Amino acid sequence: MKQEGRIASATLRVLLVLVCAFAIAAIPACGGSSGSEGASSNQAEAIGLSAGDGSSGDEVSGAAYKQPANVAVPMLADDSGGEPAINTDNTIDGYVTAQASSPARLKFQVKCGEETYNYDLPNDGTQTVYPLNMGEGSYMFRIMQNTSGSNYVELFSSEADVSLSSEFAPFLMSNMYCNYDRSSSCVDKARELTSTAANEGEVVKNICEFVAGHVTYDNAKAEELAQKSGYVPDPDETLSTGKGICFDYASLSSAMLRSMRIPTKLMTGYVGKDEVYHAWIMVYIDGTWHSAQFMVDPKTWSRCDVTFASTGATQFVGDASAYTDRFTY
Repeated sequence: MKQEGRIASATLRVLLVLVCAFAIAAIPACGGSSGSEGASSNQAEAIGLSAGDGSSGDEVSGAAYKQPANVAVPMLADDSGGEPAINTDNTIDGYVTAQASSPARLKFQVKCGEETYNYDLPNDGTQTVYPLNMGEGSYMFRIMQNTSGSNYVELFSSEADVSLSSEFAPFLMSNMYCNYDRSSSCVDKARELTSTAANEGEVVKNICEFVAGHVTYDNAKAEELAQKSGYVPDPDETLSTGKGICFDYASLSSAMLRSMRIPTKLMTGYVGKDEVYHAWIMVYIDGTWHSAQFMVDPKTWSRCDVTFASTGATQFVGDASAYTDRFTY
């Protein structure tokens, strides 16, 4: 792996280490542990960051872009009155919803083939949207109730043979980790930022650069969440406060891009030789955006790490071999 350089100052190096280190416990690791308990002082070099002054000399191009007249949002089922319920009526659009009420903790399990995702499910009856992120195939859905410790019992289950309208469908829709609707502030901001975008490359550039410049890393929040699990980001809150952890950066970016019909995966996984847990996004456009911090190529899933861009560093934009994908939302 080639490296783009070293961090220009010790202060920036420490900041980036903290960004990744605090992200470990803050991001829900569905179905497994997050791995490393911290990052070494050489972590910034390991992932190939270098100092940047913002004068990137961007290359932006792509297919002509027109804002969607309406923002696509999930269709919710009728209230189940607290009874366990799973709605599979909209699998063609890449999502299911689930709801249940219980005095105990609840989980929602999604399984397709050999892959399984375990999510938190609100126990107050709130209907929640979950992505069909494992492509087409036979899915099993289960609402699980905690009995003791890490033990769960099934309350309700459902099956569905999923055929998607397109491979991008799950990544063009709101879900529990990038939650928005037509009245969301982040949607309004995305529409404002892309109102004059001539092509898809400009849409991605305008939104990612805004998030990187608007949001600052919240060390206090990271410390607070370090010993907790099950954190769910709120894109509108991140937009309003201008602060967040890596999961917030990725969630806000995903919500804004998806609402403007740019396929976006919200990713969590490991970065660097110490396998620090982290969050980022991947976008798919018919266009390009090449800069010192980002390398978006046409008609392929391209990695964008808005958190590292926000800290004032330049991300390694080569083959991204420092990243290990774990979960896709």
